[in-house]
Amino acid sequence: MRVYLITIIFLIFGPTFVKAQRFGYIDTDYILNKMPEYKKAQEEIGQLSEAWEKEIQDMAKKIEAMYSNLQAEQVLLTDEMRKERTAAIQKKEAEMKEYQKKVFGFGGLFFLKKQELIKPIQDKVWDAVDKAAKQNNLAIVFDKAGELVMIYTDPRYDYTDFVLDELGLGDPNDKIKN
Repeated sequence: MRVYLITIIFLIFGPTFVKAQRFGYIDTDYILNKMPEYKKAQEEIGQLSEAWEKEIQDMAKKIEAMYSNLQAEQVLLTDEMRKERTAAIQKKEAEMKEYQKKVFGFGGLFFLKKQELIKPIQDKVWDAVDKAAKQNNLAIVFDKAGELVMIYTDPRYDYTDFVLDELGLGDPNDKIKN
């Protein structure tokens, strides 16, 4: 009797437990590089970064010039004048380091600008991933461009092109042949 009961329970509930989950993967680097707005954002971030780096380099050159002047005039200066100039150089170095931290540190201007420009693009991609995953009945979608390392990937589970189609960036020549 007990065996029959277990068999009946398995026949009723078994198929729902055994239902296979579908997995897929995408390559967000590939998708982002196909998006013109991402390229534009990257260019803007690069230009800002170069400008800020140039400012920091200019500050460093001024500090180096101050140090060179101190070395050249050191013989002619009194101890008090030498200490004042050394203190001024150290103050400028501290200002430069603080500015560098303000611009390139965590939560700095560079980080905030990058987040401001890239976040809407990433949200657009994630919405397209969500839609493509639902249309293809996928349980999980991996991103092979991230930290996930995949030793083998079957191309028939690559849904990158579906996401590109959802973004309106699909190219019939790039379709993976199954």
